[in-house]
Amino acid sequence: MPIIEALPAFSDNYIWLLQDSASRRCAVVDPGDAEPVLRWLEQHPDWQLSDILITHHHHDHVGGVLALKERTSARVLGPAHEQIPGRDMALDDGDQVAVLGRSLQIIAVPGHTLGHIAYYDADANQPVLFSGDTLFAAGCGRLFEGTPEQMFQSLTRLAALPQHTQVFCTHEYTLSNLRFARAVEPDNPAIEKRFQDVSQLREAGRCSLPSTLALEQQTNPFLRTADTAVARSASVQAGHELKEEVAVFAALRSWKDRF
Repeated sequence: MPIIEALPAFSDNYIWLLQDSASRRCAVVDPGDAEPVLRWLEQHPDWQLSDILITHHHHDHVGGVLALKERTSARVLGPAHEQIPGRDMALDDGDQVAVLGRSLQIIAVPGHTLGHIAYYDADANQPVLFSGDTLFAAGCGRLFEGTPEQMFQSLTRLAALPQHTQVFCTHEYTLSNLRFARAVEPDNPAIEKRFQDVSQLREAGRCSLPSTLALEQQTNPFLRTADTAVARSASVQAGHELKEEVAVFAALRSWKDRF
């Protein structure tokens, strides 16, 4: 996989910059703001922006697309079932697309939005997932358009990828998500350790990403709906026993919305 660098945007967004040193070409994921990308390109005048990858239509993910396309003529890739500005290639579940010499698999992950997609590089040594606002570090996206059932199935698909997959989501929500995870599972030592580790990173002004699916399986309540302690906490919030995992997920998401 190419080198991946985080370009901070707004208050808590990350624009992921993929760099192929051999070709001096780069790509960006979800540029809600063009300025951080244009600034990087000005500082690296021998590099060319070749591709803009979009996961979903929200403005903080697409706001910089047209300005970048106008300045660089980069190809814009995005979900087929959403309105994406300047889109050149419409992508749907199961598609494969070549970016910087790598083959990226498209995974449909409805829930946050109905047409949301994720980009997955299945490199055997270091698989990489760009999950947008579906799977966060220690959390998941709000259900702005989809149902709990849709988001649960989307997360289940992502959780089935190899456990050493690196997860690049697009917001620095990790610490607040871990505060919620502690409330759900106060006796989970993995959550407590991650909370302390991320607290130190953020105090030093450092990015908490990427995560890995293995770490998410240990510390993300939305991937732990089969766990007895998680189901018990969700049931308390719901006011009755929840026996189905999707019901546990729905109760967790509702709890997190008001947490």
